[in-house]
Amino acid sequence: MSSLKSPSLPSRGEPRPGPTPQGPVNGRIAIVPHDPKWPYLFRQEADRIRGALGERALTIEHVGSTAVPGLDARPCIDVLMVVDDPDDGSTYLPELERAGYSMSVRSTDRVEYRLLKGSRVNVNLFVFSENCAEPRRMRAFRDLLIADEEARERYAAFKRELGERTWERLQDYIDARNGIVAELMARVPDAG
Repeated sequence: MSSLKSPSLPSRGEPRPGPTPQGPVNGRIAIVPHDPKWPYLFRQEADRIRGALGERALTIEHVGSTAVPGLDARPCIDVLMVVDDPDDGSTYLPELERAGYSMSVRSTDRVEYRLLKGSRVNVNLFVFSENCAEPRRMRAFRDLLIADEEARERYAAFKRELGERTWERLQDYIDARNGIVAELMARVPDAG
């Protein structure tokens, strides 16, 4: 099947029918070959976000595996957005909700962030403050995988292996991935 006919994501950004599974389907996390339309879908979402928020969105970047050419990925576009104060949802949430995003996670654990889900394509919109270190770490990991073929291949092989396992929750898959991420990030000076 050609990537333009891939069922992984809608090719034109039309609204998706019904709920999209955010976690395992039949216990599996789908890891699919890189889809050349992922950068296009990111740009489309970035334009929607910028249209909704204007300059209040200080940074909008494509991060995660779908931002790395040639890398197998879970078909979900990860978008990094920086705002002045993620705790003050009144400055961005109403506009993003009108644009089709919905709040999914409000984390105050190790890293404070907000996670919104998109309605047109499978999107994770991570919202951070400018002084948070996590955006720098996310960029550094993306850039490492783009620049270092051996790291990219090791990460892809590990993710494919994880995709063969069964999981109860998406978070379990993410936790299982953390070891190799930390190992690969050790190659990046000042990443964290």
